[in-house]
Amino acid sequence: MTALTRLTLTDFRNYASLSLPLDGRHVCLYGANGAGKTNLLEAVSQLGPGRGLRSATLQDMVRKDAPAGWTVSAMLADEQRIGVGLELSPSTKRTVRIDGASATASDLAELVRIVWLTPAMDGVFRGSTSDRRRFFDRQVMAHMPTHGTAASRYEKAMRERNALLERGHVDPAWADAIEARMAEAGAEMAINRAHVLEALQDAINARPEGYFPKADLALEGKTEEAALRGKDFKSIFEALIDTFRTTRRRDIAAGRTIDGPHRSDLTVIHRPTGAPAKDASTGQQKALLIGLILASASALRADGTGPSPLLLLDEAAAHLDADRRAALFDELSALGGQAWLTGTEAFLFEAFGDRAQKVRVEDGQAVSDA
Repeated sequence: MTALTRLTLTDFRNYASLSLPLDGRHVCLYGANGAGKTNLLEAVSQLGPGRGLRSATLQDMVRKDAPAGWTVSAMLADEQRIGVGLELSPSTKRTVRIDGASATASDLAELVRIVWLTPAMDGVFRGSTSDRRRFFDRQVMAHMPTHGTAASRYEKAMRERNALLERGHVDPAWADAIEARMAEAGAEMAINRAHVLEALQDAINARPEGYFPKADLALEGKTEEAALRGKDFKSIFEALIDTFRTTRRRDIAAGRTIDGPHRSDLTVIHRPTGAPAKDASTGQQKALLIGLILASASALRADGTGPSPLLLLDEAAAHLDADRRAALFDELSALGGQAWLTGTEAFLFEAFGDRAQKVRVEDGQAVSDA
């Protein structure tokens, strides 16, 4: 089980200094809007791969007028100490420490896996293709932290290719080298996405019927569809190489790369009605999204390759009626990890009973209820 037993912040967002003792139960943060509840969730999210639940830059998270960078550290239930931070001198960089020793983000990913849901994600089904792709890639990164590295390699190579395309004349040898890097990273991305989609669908199918409806998932994209059909890395790599080479003339005219894993989309069907999730009501979409996040956490627990995940749910309980809140808390408790939730009032978490620790947040301070 992954659980934090202490969270310590220095100069992070609106927290000059905080040391919050925790007892390993779920954590319910309550307080007025603007008190700093979401900032605490963001701090915890920094312990996982990527840029955290707000996708903020490292500098954005420094407390106003702080003299240096910021640090977030935590004690795990097994008494390991982990921490991340922004170091400003001699150069600006993210630092990672485990038990006081320098470590890498990959080392940290072996100890902590995180899944989150924020209000900004509520419109993902009706949003753009890039919104859904970003949402799904976040789930993939929770399962396979190296996915983020592959995506970064792909984006970097694609920017180089686009710069060549914009010139209107492409040196074939130069383009071949760039496209080979794109194809290598793109094939890895497609296989990762296909693997996690299958794991998510299995977890969804295994969930009991209840307040959070099941979904049927699919990926639209030639590379992902090939991976889902069982094509291996070499086949997908070669197919991408062929695509990039044969579309150069068209892409020169467009001034950008039109085809590739950067255009793939996640499709979601609301199983009870058989309708696309984008056509479901606002309430149905919220319930469907919660079900997807619970399935993602369940799949992480079921894969047996790492610890159970931390779940960060920002303002999720506030939009549910009492029965759905109770059902959510029951499912969270059954997952076996530690969930962090936020809400404006303590009564929102009454159905948790003694399964959760209540923490009052006010003006950059957080105090556990007696």
